[in-house]
Amino acid sequence: MTRREFARWARQPVQAAVGLVFPVMLLLMFAYLVGGGRDVEGDYVDYLVPGMLALTMAFGLEGTMLAVTQDLGKGVIDRFRSLPMANGAVLVGRSAADMVQSAVSLAVLTGVGYTLGWRPDTTPGTFLGAMGLLLLLRFAMLWIGIHLAMVAGKPELVQAVQILVWPVGFLSNVFASPDSMPGWLGTVVGWNPMSQTATAVRELLGGPGGEPGHIGPAILWPLALLAVFFPLAVRRFARLSR
Repeated sequence: MTRREFARWARQPVQAAVGLVFPVMLLLMFAYLVGGGRDVEGDYVDYLVPGMLALTMAFGLEGTMLAVTQDLGKGVIDRFRSLPMANGAVLVGRSAADMVQSAVSLAVLTGVGYTLGWRPDTTPGTFLGAMGLLLLLRFAMLWIGIHLAMVAGKPELVQAVQILVWPVGFLSNVFASPDSMPGWLGTVVGWNPMSQTATAVRELLGGPGGEPGHIGPAILWPLALLAVFFPLAVRRFARLSR
């Protein structure tokens, strides 16, 4: 199933390239055109890059959601149903391919950050730990997207569902410190799982905005989301396959 997704990307390279370029465009836009770093101490680029790495983990879900709904609509699932495979094999294969693309996206964005002057103040092991937190968040977001795709059922409904990603992504501390926001809004932003991951990554990478005590929540939030949406997605897939 994972090899099948890689073959799909080979046939549609433009779609894969757009998924890599879009986060880079956002990073450059906020670094040079929009960014101001309200209430951010130190270099804003050092604050922005770890936040963008976290935000990138929410991008590209629409591609996964569309692939799932297209398979459902074209009857591909009926063909797989006749094969001796677990109910979740199709979904897990798709998620594994997505995680590979997410790792590549992190590498590309990290390289662009280096060209902008960002330098993480950390050890190689801690750097890999920060990347692990980001990929854990991606894995959780991915299964939320897979479940919502099967709830939507049709590709044309995915566009409406994927709008939900934007409030989660931008209602966070990716671009600005919660201290610069109204009290109630800052509290909401602080509880956002993406904010927890961004703050933990900033701490691990030695950048401004990093605070102790966020690594635990950055692990627990994705695990809690996985505990809810992974079984929901597999169960719904099993029902659709009957």
